[in-house]
Amino acid sequence: MAGNTARNGRQDRRREDRRRQDRRFPSWAVRATAAAACGTLALTACGSTKDIGATGAKGDGKVGVILPLLTSPFWQSYNDYVPKMATSQGVDALKTVNSNSDPSQQITDINNELNQGVKGLVVAPLDSAAIQAGLDQAERKGVPVVAVDVAPDKGKVAMVVRADNVAYGEKACQYLGAHIGSGKVVQIMGDLASVNGRDRSEAFRSCVRKNFPKLKVLEIPAKWESDAAASKLDTLLNANPDIRGIYMQAGGVYLAPTLQTLKSKKMLKTADTAGHIVVVSNDGIPQEYEAIRKGEIDATVSQPADAYAKYGMYYIKAAMQGRTFKPGPTDHGSTIVTLPSGILEDQLPAPLVTKDNVDDPELWGNTVR
Repeated sequence: MAGNTARNGRQDRRREDRRRQDRRFPSWAVRATAAAACGTLALTACGSTKDIGATGAKGDGKVGVILPLLTSPFWQSYNDYVPKMATSQGVDALKTVNSNSDPSQQITDINNELNQGVKGLVVAPLDSAAIQAGLDQAERKGVPVVAVDVAPDKGKVAMVVRADNVAYGEKACQYLGAHIGSGKVVQIMGDLASVNGRDRSEAFRSCVRKNFPKLKVLEIPAKWESDAAASKLDTLLNANPDIRGIYMQAGGVYLAPTLQTLKSKKMLKTADTAGHIVVVSNDGIPQEYEAIRKGEIDATVSQPADAYAKYGMYYIKAAMQGRTFKPGPTDHGSTIVTLPSGILEDQLPAPLVTKDNVDDPELWGNTVR
């Protein structure tokens, strides 16, 4: 009985304390205070511009930058732009890491950067499917990733910074079709494990089928490898000496071996010369521009190495700050689109370069020393 009496006394005191608390802070006031706090949070988390969402943390911290390879002049140029663009965007980027054309090594490189405590990653994937393992590692550690040049098939990225690779194949097709009309053309393809190789290849084929049925497409799967391009082109030209056009999906790795192979067979003739093979490339490196000026090749699509570096840094800083983006036009002349995977991609402009505009000082390939 004594225990019950004490217990009842404590309960009476607690009820009295709650009544005094309610008189000072009525429940409606508590609810109003909570609602106001949530409203403030909601305003912070919602974007008001056409492409920029919320601003969260300061976005400080080291950023790792992983390259696919450095044997191509295109990637060498991108590598040179990275520290400059990191500085201009206020990003603390570590020294770049070269995965040396090895998708497995690239996953290891991602893991090594994460173990160093980076707060963001900018990665140019080698393999659109294999990169998922690295993206999953980053997601588990809460580290945002921006993909440059190649879109992953799966995995979480804050943004893909890339030009429209379907347009690459279509522009090459339209140029060759307009300047040849009929005959055999060669497509020297990239790695079909990469969405870039797939997009360019299928776009070129489809455009030819639809618009230029008198062209016959012969294909060389070269996997972004110069040696493979050279040996397979040599074999193909032996069997088809009447080739009239060539589409190289990557001038950075295919230009030199293609010109050397044509030269060795005495098939390298300048534009406006009888027997000239019309050549269209992709990349926009200085070596391609020089070849256009010499008349050795006819056109290239300028893949924006400078803009890849700039907006790779821009988007990783935004992601580290908690900012988000929506599909639609941007303020830098591009369009953000939603890929079939649900990932957002900022499709940067990639102009066709010919002898008519090859000296344009605005082309990044004309700014490289």
